[in-house]
Amino acid sequence: MTTATPPPVSEPDPSTFACSSSLVDPCSGCQRTTHKYGNGGLPLCQWCMTLAREAWGPAVRFTSTRTQAQ
Repeated sequence: MTTATPPPVSEPDPSTFACSSSLVDPCSGCQRTTHKYGNGGLPLCQWCMTLAREAWGPAVRFTSTRTQAQ
């Protein structure tokens, strides 16, 4: 699967246009501004997620690395 060349990292992921500023953080892959998927989540912009899916398959998902207090 070939993807279009992403815009410069200085341009935000389009997902930022549909969320409040409190849900925006840098992508954990390229540092592009993108939507944060939950508190403490490690977000990926749409281009980094596409690369991850190509490398690992369509079932790739982020699982929190936070430990739960017992």
